[in-house]
Amino acid sequence: MAAFTTLSVNFRSLSAKLIALGAVFTFVVLGYIFTIGTSTTITLPEFPFFTETRVRSTCTPEAYARGSWEYRPRTNKTAMTNKDEALEFAGFQGCASSREYYWHLAADNEEQWDRFPDAFNYEWVPSDECSVRDFKPEELLKDLVEKGGWLLIGDSITEGHFASISCLLYPHVIATPDYNKNPYFDRAWPQNMYLNPDSPLVQRMKLPRGFNATGTPLVTFRRVDTLLTGDELTDLHRTLYNPPDDFKLISDEAFWALSPEEYVRMFTDPANHYGTMVISTAGHWTTTLFSGYRDEAAVDAGYGIEGVVEFFGHAMGKWAADVQRLLDEAPDKRMRRQVVVRAYLPGHEDCHDHRKPWTEVQPFKWNWYNWANIGQFNRVFERVLSSPQFHDIHYLGIDNPARLRPDAHVSSDCLHIMGGAGVLEGWTHYIWHYVTREVNARIR
Repeated sequence: MAAFTTLSVNFRSLSAKLIALGAVFTFVVLGYIFTIGTSTTITLPEFPFFTETRVRSTCTPEAYARGSWEYRPRTNKTAMTNKDEALEFAGFQGCASSREYYWHLAADNEEQWDRFPDAFNYEWVPSDECSVRDFKPEELLKDLVEKGGWLLIGDSITEGHFASISCLLYPHVIATPDYNKNPYFDRAWPQNMYLNPDSPLVQRMKLPRGFNATGTPLVTFRRVDTLLTGDELTDLHRTLYNPPDDFKLISDEAFWALSPEEYVRMFTDPANHYGTMVISTAGHWTTTLFSGYRDEAAVDAGYGIEGVVEFFGHAMGKWAADVQRLLDEAPDKRMRRQVVVRAYLPGHEDCHDHRKPWTEVQPFKWNWYNWANIGQFNRVFERVLSSPQFHDIHYLGIDNPARLRPDAHVSSDCLHIMGGAGVLEGWTHYIWHYVTREVNARIR
């Protein structure tokens, strides 16, 4: 009985303290409201218990990648009779990007129309342990406006990702430049997506302060094949290996490059309102571009590709250090900016002979380009980013869905992925989920 009495006294004492604390908090809030007046939008002052808390992960990249393609047709049609039907089969109303419009949809070659509509009839289903956010274009659009846009940095595979996003968000966005008016823009030219002011969805939006509907980009693509410039790579190689004076690391093969000093500062410029930078590289890390490593006698060893992989690790270490430093030095800290690195993917040999997804990744018969070594590049990049010093850079190993889709390539080659088949759209879906749901659970 005595124990019960003591416990009762403690509860009463605790209740009194909580009531007093509540009264103080109410007084503070009411005083704040009366101070600012009734015509001003009310924003609660920041108290520790109102700050964003760490949440439990609901779908890690690994869990997302452990899934399968399921046949889920969108149409009753069994054949494609004109190239515009590709939009219908893919579930798109149209696409805002005008660069190589039908090529991105793989609808530009009538001889391959027998692939449709089946190529668009598969959906990626993650593993049971994965609870991914349902994809709704209007919610993605809202997050791009309110939480910051995406800056896509990569090669032509990433350009395909940009084109796919422009289809997912159509007709609520417009894209520039207009390649119908001028098809001769260099690949280095930035491609942007902006809000379409004529969209009824956009007209109902409340835009953040300083957001220009026709001038603030939602998504930008910049062509950057190797993440570092040729000069930066050459200087790094010279520092690491001290080669002979006549050594030439990089051949005359064309590639596009920018320095992180340029594109990270673009990313952190408050006027651009970016919140996420999406990175991917590996496709141009070959012994033809990095010809200093080329060994014609090492046929069975990929002509010296192991040396390129080793140097790639050093280069990505420098890249990650430079990017994290530039993020830390950014003067504007109002928005938490994140960098996600999407695992690169190889192509599929004889891809146009395939008409459905695989259930398991198949081994290569020939070693085209550097395709058989892409997994090595990905593992090297993942190891680099596992360091806690790169706390704003996250590696997403979500390449498996693409590895299982030999049937999902454009008509002209076996590397680039068609829009609408679910691969590129899956990248958008998961990256959006990750930066809005997973990041807080994985902050190191």
